Amino acid sequence: MPPVWMLVLLPSHPTPQVLTVDARNHGDSPHSPDMSYEAMSQDLQDLLPQLGLVPCVLIGHSMGGKTAMLLALQRPELVERLIAVDISPVNTTSSSDFPAYMAAMKTIDIPEKVSRSSARKLADKQLSPLIQDMAVRQFLLTNLVEVDGRFVWRVNLDALAQHVDEILAFPPRQESYPGPTLFLLGGNSEFVP
Repeated sequence: MPPVWMLVLLPSHPTPQVLTVDARNHGDSPHSPDMSYEAMSQDLQDLLPQLGLVPCVLIGHSMGGKTAMLLALQRPELVERLIAVDISPVNTTSSSDFPAYMAAMKTIDIPEKVSRSSARKLADKQLSPLIQDMAVRQFLLTNLVEVDGRFVWRVNLDALAQHVDEILAFPPRQESYPGPTLFLLGGNSEFVP
């Protein structure tokens, strides 16, 4: 599962500020059955003006990048500049391992009252036959958190699995974003054609 992050910068503010936004169904954000880019864009449309963070430079990676691009299309007055990291406003290829990662994460069973290091080792051991890439497993394990003495996944796996087709797609739009835009990607990017 690729990481999701968005940063909001206020370059014209007397004291530049950076805000890291925790997308719905990720991190410590509320879990919701709605996992659409429209809903995540609306979350930002509600949050940014409320915090006085507009217009801003919006930086997003992966799903955060798609959310940032959609927000720039829907409400360009909120976005001074846009930076999309390793993502583009097109459908992600069907070869994405995203569904397999979620399925593998759902199979993990960790007993109660084990230490964090033991929980991570057990989860890694259970994931390794399904996900051979150690770097991917280590990233996924960053989502393993302790809640009431039990280790669970921080992300809402059910919502992500239910909306995987929407997540891999990009909402069709007719608008264009007139502001400066930068697409950052590596030479081996699987997400930017």
